[in-house]
Amino acid sequence: MKQEKFKVLLYLKKSSPDKSGKTPIMGRITVGRSMSQFSCKLSCTPSLWNPRESRLNGKSREAVTTNTKLDKLLLAVNGAYDSLIERKQAFTAEDVKNQFQGSVNTQMTLLRLFDRLTDELKVRVGIDRAAGTVPTYTYTRRALAEFIKKKFNASDLAFGGLNEQFIREFQDFVLLDKGLAMDTLRHYLALLKKVCRVAYKEGHSEKLYFSHYKLPKQKESTPKALSREDFEKIRDLEIPEKRISHIITRDLFLFACYTGTSYADTVSITRENIIKDDAGSLWLKYRRKKNEMLARVKLLPEALVLIEKYRDPMRETLFPKQDYHTLRANMKGLRVLSGMTEDLVYHAGRHKISSF
Repeated sequence: MKQEKFKVLLYLKKSSPDKSGKTPIMGRITVGRSMSQFSCKLSCTPSLWNPRESRLNGKSREAVTTNTKLDKLLLAVNGAYDSLIERKQAFTAEDVKNQFQGSVNTQMTLLRLFDRLTDELKVRVGIDRAAGTVPTYTYTRRALAEFIKKKFNASDLAFGGLNEQFIREFQDFVLLDKGLAMDTLRHYLALLKKVCRVAYKEGHSEKLYFSHYKLPKQKESTPKALSREDFEKIRDLEIPEKRISHIITRDLFLFACYTGTSYADTVSITRENIIKDDAGSLWLKYRRKKNEMLARVKLLPEALVLIEKYRDPMRETLFPKQDYHTLRANMKGLRVLSGMTEDLVYHAGRHKISSF
């Protein structure tokens, strides 16, 4: 086999400095007429870089540490080239890079690690994680995949390909291209930072990416209160018996009005969550799904009536479980049936006017 010309060039990617002013060091492998670029997963102060020597000038701590790592990197690239030469088969610069870095199938990448963490989360659902956490991971992963495809025309990205500009452009992609809300973006960015943190701890990334990147401020809004008039419209609404799903939704909503429980808690509480105090009054005692904090609510007579209405010794929970998407659709139906002009959501039951 004819031995092709082989060369490795290191250079600075001056267009992508980080907050400290340091610039990523990139590499380019040339084999014959083929070329392949890669990230060295290192950054340096631009003024120290010697382009002729592909090293840092001086004997500062940064120069000595970085030059040592560059020597090891060049040794690994040359070792990969020698290994391919021994096979006596034609190869390209991309083959050298894959041999040096590890092929995409074996290298831990951003989306591959995201998938692994999502699978680990699914196993913990019902133990120490709520099922509602999984969709956030799914939607974040989907948005990242779309962004990587659009910006890099790739199906995945190595951690060495990340920089400060990546997270800023991803933020613009979520807000402008996809038109999603700021609160949604916060969830996406928080998960992206978490995956990068795990990659650094497990050794998949030599740099803790985005550790200093601050999440956008959460939008503060005052929950809309449910008026007494609208409450009475829902309470007194006559629903045809054939609309059993709407009846269940209305009763679950009324229970929230009487107790202040969230949807996740209302459909999860059981008989064991009802306790009696020394005066004989019944209380609802439970740990909130949202934050595991202990909550105590004195049960009003109206709430007790609803509990008795749905008493079923064959069911563990106090109320029948209803799919949240079904409940949301039914809430819209209740608004129409009752003649309300304002939107009606389940959470409004927890925010009533003071004179309620």
